[in-house]
Amino acid sequence: MAKSILFPLLFITTTVFLGFFISSAESRPPFACDPRNGLTRSLKFCRANLPIHVRARDLIGRLTLAEKIRLLVNNAAAVPRLGIQGYEWWSEALHGVSNVGPGTKFGGAFPGATSFPQVITTAASFNESLWEQIGRVVSDEARAMYNGGMAGLTYWSPNVNIFRDPRWGRGQETPGEDPVLAGKYAANYVRGLQSTTGIRLKVAACCKHYTAYDLDNWNGVDRYHFNARVSKQDLADTYDVPFKSCVVEGKVASVMCSYNQVNGKPTCADPDLLKGTIRGQWGLSGYIVSDCDSVGVMYDTQHFTATPEESAAAAIKAGLDLDCGPFLAIHTDLAVRRGLLAEADVDLALANTITIQMRLGMFDGEPSAQPYGNLGPRDVCTPAHQQLALEAARQGIVLLKNSGSLPLSTARHRTVAVIGPNSDVTVTMIGNYAGVACGYTSPLQGISRYARTIHQAGCSDVACGTNNLFGAAEVAAHEADATVLVMGLDQSIEAEFRDRVGLLLPGRQQELVSRVARASRGPTVLVLMSGGPIDVSFAKNDPRVSAIIWAGYPGQAGGTAIADVLFGTTNPGGKLPMTWYPQDYVAKVPMTNMGMRPSRGYPGRTYRFYKGPVVFPFGHGLSYTSFKHSLALAPTDLSVLLDTNLFATKNYSTLSSNAIRVKHAKCDSLSSLFHIDVENTGNMDGTHTLLVFSTPPAGQKWSPNKQLIGFHRVHVVAGSKQRVKINIHACKHLSVVDEFGIRRIPMGSHSLHIGDLKHSISLQANLEGIKV
Repeated sequence: MAKSILFPLLFITTTVFLGFFISSAESRPPFACDPRNGLTRSLKFCRANLPIHVRARDLIGRLTLAEKIRLLVNNAAAVPRLGIQGYEWWSEALHGVSNVGPGTKFGGAFPGATSFPQVITTAASFNESLWEQIGRVVSDEARAMYNGGMAGLTYWSPNVNIFRDPRWGRGQETPGEDPVLAGKYAANYVRGLQSTTGIRLKVAACCKHYTAYDLDNWNGVDRYHFNARVSKQDLADTYDVPFKSCVVEGKVASVMCSYNQVNGKPTCADPDLLKGTIRGQWGLSGYIVSDCDSVGVMYDTQHFTATPEESAAAAIKAGLDLDCGPFLAIHTDLAVRRGLLAEADVDLALANTITIQMRLGMFDGEPSAQPYGNLGPRDVCTPAHQQLALEAARQGIVLLKNSGSLPLSTARHRTVAVIGPNSDVTVTMIGNYAGVACGYTSPLQGISRYARTIHQAGCSDVACGTNNLFGAAEVAAHEADATVLVMGLDQSIEAEFRDRVGLLLPGRQQELVSRVARASRGPTVLVLMSGGPIDVSFAKNDPRVSAIIWAGYPGQAGGTAIADVLFGTTNPGGKLPMTWYPQDYVAKVPMTNMGMRPSRGYPGRTYRFYKGPVVFPFGHGLSYTSFKHSLALAPTDLSVLLDTNLFATKNYSTLSSNAIRVKHAKCDSLSSLFHIDVENTGNMDGTHTLLVFSTPPAGQKWSPNKQLIGFHRVHVVAGSKQRVKINIHACKHLSVVDEFGIRRIPMGSHSLHIGDLKHSISLQANLEGIKV
């Protein structure tokens, strides 16, 4: 989403919405159906006891075409004669209530909100319950700010695009490179945000940016002009997976279409993607919104149609319900008058948006009398919320290397040199799409709680253009008992509009690390802040760099969490949600190549398909203790029952390919329960993330190397064991997508990778009790 775009809605007075902001903690006036307004309180659409579809139909029937059109944009105009105020749809809550977008602001009784770690860091926890819990806290604070007149109720979060290319500036916003991980994150965070009760929503979430969107500005190609050429196989197997999970499992209220084209057609004007897939196949019960100004981009930049009204008509008829930007408000009237669009098409779009507003209670009168109406300033930045932000940062930190120097000891390491351009940062820790944090603890402040510190920046910023501060840093390292270098990236290197050129540390950072490590009298620990992976092979291979930690962008409490890991108060348990490639990888892979699988001279992408050398692999993460796995219960075969009603004679050819279409299988009966014992064989309590991968039978060229099928985070006391139960479902977990985009279950021996164990399970087709 472009946060710098200004929308020239000259005909829609901005004060229609902004005038209703209240700086105090008092409840805002009702959006509609004010019980004090005798002219409107008895209208049918105001009667909360009626079904929502009846109320929405009644309201739409009362609107003129001009009024309808002015409701098709994010800065929706008021309808004073019906007692409806203007509404700003655009608010953000990627990892806390954000002030990106005009729908939310901070000040008065709401000076800040809890700022959780950036999504890529939280994803590294592999903790589904944590993701949902964060969502619930964020929506509590969002509702509180709405009640105080400082926010909306529609949040265009989360970003669930696949982190396909390590250079992407927005990879930090995503849950990583794996579609299953991204899908589980999406569903859980959305459940937390929306906190649905019946059909009622606490806030309305939005999964973005649909689809195959993961390039901002690289080598002269920007997202507005990019045509993503994607195979049916990759679309079904990778790019669409988290969005499907978001809609089907998370029941999200909204999906946002992206700027780019997919196979020659703008996503926001593609009826196969919007009406066909999102609403038809997946059953979205909500609205589809454009990325900001993307309908305008479709006409002005991509030249998709000859006239602007044709673009407006194409978007609405494809299934778009709301335009972030002014385009539809300006051009829809002429589209209707020229017969390019029916008023009924506009009505259908409004039915989808108004239904969500009604599910949010915006047509139910006084907010204070509704559920969540009691939330206010006291419910924002609470001690419990800030503690959760700290816990999330602790869980997301990944220990990449440790030669035995960590954890540091308060007895032996009484003086610590804290060096680096990110050593005393605050705002850097929260990444992008953030708001105003409740407060910050920098790495320097966190470490200062454990030891006396000697601080030297080493570089004036992450660009690290000169070495004139290196000498002081070397002196500090020589004087201290241990040295912590806090290096990495920030939003000047990776951000929206800004894809990275390479994967190395910027400027002269590598030189600083190496020189300080040589000068250090004690152990040297490298801490990295970044959203994307960094090629730190030099440090991985340097014995003088005794440990490496990746903290991502750890949020407002990042400094405390980093220090807790360094000194062993927290035993790290995070795992990398993306592959860390060597620098030479990007020379072989243009960002514009959307293919996931390797081909001639092209190495493929992500751990699922790329087989070349890596700096650190997907799922990598060390602990201060050691874990051992054993299989207590592990089935060795599974009979795949076929649905004889669907599996007609003409489809028997499916069997000869040795891969059954998922839709032909009786999926409800195709699961096996595995019991895995996880034993802590070390002397420190720890949390272990058990990752389960599957590899399909050999000889099927369209299959991945391996794919994540499940994960479970479990805390194990030193010297004890915990039993983890993992349900392996053939249709969900052992299926693959063929070259035509059809999901199939390969028959034969599937290999399961469970921690350090390998186990085979054989699948055999069974038609009416006769194995074939």
